Amino acid sequence: MKRSLIGAAFALGLAALPAFADYPEKEIQGIIQWGAGGSTDTVMRAVTPHAEEALGGTIVMQNVTGGVGAIALNQVAAGDADGYTILFGAENPLLYKVMQLGTKDYSDFTPINVLARGVPILVANKDAPFNTFPEMVAYIQANPKGVKFGSTGPGGLPSVVTAMINSKTPLDVIFVPYDGDGPALTALQGGAIDVMPAVLGAAIEGIKGGTMKPIALFDTEPSPALPDAPTITSTNPEFADMLPWGPFFGIFVKKGTPDDVVAKLTEAYAKGAEAEDFKALMDGRGFKMMNISGADAQAFLDRWQSVTAWLVQDAGLTKASPADFGIPKP
Repeated sequence: MKRSLIGAAFALGLAALPAFADYPEKEIQGIIQWGAGGSTDTVMRAVTPHAEEALGGTIVMQNVTGGVGAIALNQVAAGDADGYTILFGAENPLLYKVMQLGTKDYSDFTPINVLARGVPILVANKDAPFNTFPEMVAYIQANPKGVKFGSTGPGGLPSVVTAMINSKTPLDVIFVPYDGDGPALTALQGGAIDVMPAVLGAAIEGIKGGTMKPIALFDTEPSPALPDAPTITSTNPEFADMLPWGPFFGIFVKKGTPDDVVAKLTEAYAKGAEAEDFKALMDGRGFKMMNISGADAQAFLDRWQSVTAWLVQDAGLTKASPADFGIPKP
């Protein structure tokens, strides 16, 4: 009888333990939405070694490209909700539904951490006949279709920033499409286009090198990485209601992943984001550190989707209304 009682107590004790108490017991697959060498890839490969140390496990990272990031997202969504497949993503999935690029977005995932956001900046060719946002607007108004804006397609950062501008100050310009901000910024420096909305991290070296000039940071405060660049709100405060805004870098797991696994990953990446070399990388590239999780991360994602989806809707760039998917208007 005594042996039976001990055995029963032991079994009850095992049953009380969390199902994933020993997580991770094997390698974790980290799926990166974008290609090697891009901003998302660079950020995730910089923070993950620190998270691995805190987690006590190995995360094998793989770049899965295509479909504006949808192939990677769908791959993780199709897997098990066990924490052994992680999505390293950016902002694009929050527009998949309105752009008809897919039926899933981050509402199908649990955010582990929103690490940082990029700061949009409007840059111009160094010889452009304007130096500030008001000067640019005045020049465009005096020269309709006389200024060429770079673009990377509907839903990309340039289209959203342009939609922001047009919602306050409609501009009659010519849009020139490019396959990414890298080729567009090269074209800007060569004089093929006059203005390019970009992320500060991609443009900062060209600005510091004098091959392009900053017109306005689309943020509410200056960037330590480029303190002399004016903010859009310093000259045009009417933009403040849409800011801060920018592309972001986030870590996600499939919804339904056990709470204790989510908690372990959240703690690991929160510690990883505090590493000094990672923070130095973010600061040097002009990114704003966030390091948020849980309800804070979800509130950020919800606001980003609401503001951006309705901006591109009002600009006539969407293929379906945000209202069709229950995305509230800000």
